[in-house]
Amino acid sequence: MTIKNFEDLIEEVHQKGICQQCGGCVSFCNSMEYDVIGYKEPNSPPEFINKDNCLKCGICYHICPQTHVLDDDLNKTFNLLDFSSMPLGNICDLYSCQSVDSDFLRHGTDGGVVNALLNFMFEEKLIDGAIVAKTKAPFSREPFLAKNKEDLLSTSGLKLGISHQLEEVQRYHSYSSSLPKISSTKFKKLAVVGTPCQIYTIRCMQNLGIIPSHNIEFCLGLFCYENFEFDQQKVNQFEGEFKIKFEDIEKIKIKENLIIRLKGKKSLLHIPFEDLKEYMRPACNACSDFTNVYADVSFGGLGSPEHFTTVITRTKKGRELLADALKRKIFINLELNTSKEKHIKNLLLRYSISKIERKENFMKTKFGPIKEVKSIV
Repeated sequence: MTIKNFEDLIEEVHQKGICQQCGGCVSFCNSMEYDVIGYKEPNSPPEFINKDNCLKCGICYHICPQTHVLDDDLNKTFNLLDFSSMPLGNICDLYSCQSVDSDFLRHGTDGGVVNALLNFMFEEKLIDGAIVAKTKAPFSREPFLAKNKEDLLSTSGLKLGISHQLEEVQRYHSYSSSLPKISSTKFKKLAVVGTPCQIYTIRCMQNLGIIPSHNIEFCLGLFCYENFEFDQQKVNQFEGEFKIKFEDIEKIKIKENLIIRLKGKKSLLHIPFEDLKEYMRPACNACSDFTNVYADVSFGGLGSPEHFTTVITRTKKGRELLADALKRKIFINLELNTSKEKHIKNLLLRYSISKIERKENFMKTKFGPIKEVKSIV
């Protein structure tokens, strides 16, 4: 039996334009000490560096979020019948929370809950480090290894004063490839904050027992409808279309649409996702997971009121973590009656179904008929 390898990944994923650039194949290549694959160009799929040294072990192919080799195994582990019939994933508990720490609340997104939880994990010695995304410009993020509260605050929200950034970078993404940071850190107990494709890849690595995925203690997943990609032409187009300047953007949040706060303005600019198709990363069309179903805990603004975060626990580990944090009163937790909880779940379901249907339509248009997504009632 022939094992599929990086050459197959190039043909089936990279050349089709659906590589998520999560970095899993590069970071956990069995031949990584020989520099077999890597990124030759920023914001592009990885390529062969030393093809002759490839062991053709197939690890890169198995852990790619676009090959879905391990879906059945992961679904059993995470109590999913299958993703198409359970688009919200397994839900242990549903919360709407806000950090009681004014620093995390003021500087963070929504309720400041993710960084407050990470800080709690530092204080309790549950982790030694956390791989997060640090904002360096509007719609531009980079992976960052946080080790304490000061590091977490430095990653919170949007730090500006970077109007020269475009000339230096020329292209920026709201997506940040965090996985290469995992293989470069020496910490033994890590938390990773990631998008659905990143968390999926980590779970595949753990399923196969690939070092150093065993050092990842907690996977904290972000809701993700789409990420954005800008070059200079698209920046100019965006500024013209929405009558704003990038350097005037103070804060960006995502709830039912993209919410932008501008410097010196009290009113917020709300942009529907439908109006942002021109700026979306093309590979995001090939992803169907909105609520990050393979995380220990999932987070997002959708469904919760202003300055609160919707929180879903999915695993025993995640459920115990949130219970301990709530017991220590690091969050304000809104009381959700049956009606409010149903409203949040229905809203999450609507966006989840929309993302599933978007992927189905994209794949049919790009590659022809594919297996139908099961109907959801």
